[in-house]
Amino acid sequence: MSLSTATRKTVAPQAISPLMTFLFAAACGLVAANLYYGQPLAGPISASLGFTPAATGLIVTLTQIGYGLGLLLIVPLGDLLENRRLVLTLIAVSAVALVAAGLSSTPAMFLLASLSIGLASVAVQVLVPFAAHMAPDAIRGRVVGNVMSGLLCGIMLARPFASFVAEATSWHMVYFLTAAAMVVLVVILRAKLPVRVPHTRLSYGKLLASMADLALHSRVLQRRALYQAGMFGAFSLFWTTTPLLLAGPQFGLTQNGIALFALAGAAGAVASPIAGRLADRGLTRAASTLAMLLGMSAFLISQFATDGSLTALLLLTAAAILLDFGVTTNLVCGQRAVYAISAEHRSRLNGLYMATFFTGGAIGSAVGGWAYATGGWTMTAWIGFCFPALAFLLFLTEGFGRQTVSDVG
Repeated sequence: MSLSTATRKTVAPQAISPLMTFLFAAACGLVAANLYYGQPLAGPISASLGFTPAATGLIVTLTQIGYGLGLLLIVPLGDLLENRRLVLTLIAVSAVALVAAGLSSTPAMFLLASLSIGLASVAVQVLVPFAAHMAPDAIRGRVVGNVMSGLLCGIMLARPFASFVAEATSWHMVYFLTAAAMVVLVVILRAKLPVRVPHTRLSYGKLLASMADLALHSRVLQRRALYQAGMFGAFSLFWTTTPLLLAGPQFGLTQNGIALFALAGAAGAVASPIAGRLADRGLTRAASTLAMLLGMSAFLISQFATDGSLTALLLLTAAAILLDFGVTTNLVCGQRAVYAISAEHRSRLNGLYMATFFTGGAIGSAVGGWAYATGGWTMTAWIGFCFPALAFLLFLTEGFGRQTVSDVG
């Protein structure tokens, strides 16, 4: 690309069209979905490739580990490297990794592919701050919210999509179809994404070292990341354990029935643009309060949803929607606040923010499985309640009279 072309296409901060916002949202949804196809397919993959029962959990865990490493080691490159090229490279790598997963004939090959899928899927966390850079400050929350709605739709639709395709064909076909989608996405993004060259001139080592300084000294980052860690811990616990409850003797749902239930969670994506607009209007504190209260309410409601009746199923569905609304609202409010700290550090801030609450999600999943095996749904729901409750207690310690623009985004 010539210098004149690059200059002409370099991202302008004053505008982002609705079509471009939709493209960012769709790209984020398609790429983020790659992280979750393995969850409903763990059983068929394990049986097909000869995983031991103890190793089956690695099908999901290796993808999560790859994503966590990518958040800390790859996402910060968004502050150093030209963003369009970085995004295209990561999505191309994800296409190769998905093909490798579909062609796997041994557990080791599949696990290596899973790790690579997780690493490459952090393209979404380069795209989100990329979109934030393109939006003027007055509507940045709205743009981020709209993009995040696409990402969350991808996450929630990935599981039912994988279940339906695998039941109709095979688990291999899930990976081949999604690899083809990544190839198409690379072609479209290469034609449509503008060039964005960051101003940072640090070495990669100094770039990573600067993240420690941000983590230690940014009060806004620390608090918003911990609030979302609590909310995402609740989210992960809920979606790890509800399939066990629904497949149990009380409800007796099939895999397709559980997949249909998971579709209810996609309704939470509606909260993203609403939360973004509230944050743009300076209502972050009110929106965050509502989000955490919704998270707590979801688990209280679910206590009455265990007898396997239609009413219980409807209550559990309502709990899923309320929880997802809360998690999504708090996520977007947190991103709006964190992105306001420094434009030049946005990718590093985003990597730290995501890595922190992703850790909360991993804890929620692990605790959820143990709680359900130990004390059933009652114990699980009370522990789930504690995650947003602890986040809310921390939130209440914020100084009401000492907020700055960066505190509230």
